[in-house]
Amino acid sequence: MFTGIVQAVGTIDDIVEKSNDVRIGISTPEPFLENTAIGDSICVQGVCLTVVTIHANVFSVDVSNETLQCTTLSAKKAGQQVNLEAALTLSTRLGGHLVSGHVDGVGRVKDMNHVGDSIRLTVQSPQELARYIARKGSICIDGVSLTVNEVENNEFEVNVIPHTFQNTTIKECAVNSEINLEVDLLARYIERLQSYSTNQLK
Repeated sequence: MFTGIVQAVGTIDDIVEKSNDVRIGISTPEPFLENTAIGDSICVQGVCLTVVTIHANVFSVDVSNETLQCTTLSAKKAGQQVNLEAALTLSTRLGGHLVSGHVDGVGRVKDMNHVGDSIRLTVQSPQELARYIARKGSICIDGVSLTVNEVENNEFEVNVIPHTFQNTTIKECAVNSEINLEVDLLARYIERLQSYSTNQLK
């Protein structure tokens, strides 16, 4: 589990194809990997991945074909940056919201505007995710925990404060950029509970 609070921005060193999967090497600023061991989980651009090698300040992860098809990682190239967050511990402050690192779908940036010092993003989500996105609810974009300001059909708006904008890959977004989306876990559990309760009453 993660919190959606990005701890560092890494750079993709290399991408090596392995059958239908790939291995991605990512260099990180010190001391991000200081307490990391092989087998640990790291959220990479919103995707929970397992560390398979560590060398100095570089770690690598294996990405399955399934994950490549469901996320924006398939379009990443060497030299591009990615948001990083180590898995939370029981003593971690939950500054964002509970994030699983299981991307629900890929959205698209429809508009970007300055609102005061912040940046307002208008995002189009896949239609099947729209029912999970609520005004003042939480959404995870490329591993960043954000609050939904407005929702209309399958489009929603979020405000990104200057600190978050400058210290995550959101600063590299542009209109038509594709982004990884993870909806709030609570929305999915509530839907399941309602569905189960309805079926039990039949």
